[in-house]
Amino acid sequence: MTDTTATGELAEGRTTLTVIRAAEGRTTLTVIPAAEARPRVEVFEPALCCNTGVCGDDVDQALVTFTADLTALNSRGADIVRHNLANDPQAFVDTPAVADFLRVAGSAGLPLTLVDGITVATGGYPDRATLERLAGLAGSGAGHEQAGHEQAGAEQTGAEQAGTSCCGGSGCC
Repeated sequence: MTDTTATGELAEGRTTLTVIRAAEGRTTLTVIPAAEARPRVEVFEPALCCNTGVCGDDVDQALVTFTADLTALNSRGADIVRHNLANDPQAFVDTPAVADFLRVAGSAGLPLTLVDGITVATGGYPDRATLERLAGLAGSGAGHEQAGHEQAGAEQTGAEQAGTSCCGGSGCC
């Protein structure tokens, strides 16, 4: 997927953010009033057989938590995208900051977090508060009370899924 972002002004002098996304043979043009625009957060993670963190008999609680946080924040309007080296390698090649990072640090330095194409964190998954801030949701107040509730549900889901691993029980991770 390729994103092109440009800013412009309407006749009334209001600034807008225009995002053009090309994916799977389709081009989408979105014009968003600047006051409503949110930064795009992208997390580039190492090759994983499962995004959930539930592989074989081992549950990676950091991935379970990150997955729950990402889902919760995107449901609040965040623009957070996750790229896994195993199933989305082209995103790593197509993003100059990521390609350069991999040449220098290798995949051992992942995950890598970008905001609007700028590297903001390496070597670990951002926590919910950091993701909120990076995604432009900090201070909105919405969802803070539910954070623990959603987290508990995600942990339960992870434990339930452990018996039926997405890796087919082979423990491929």
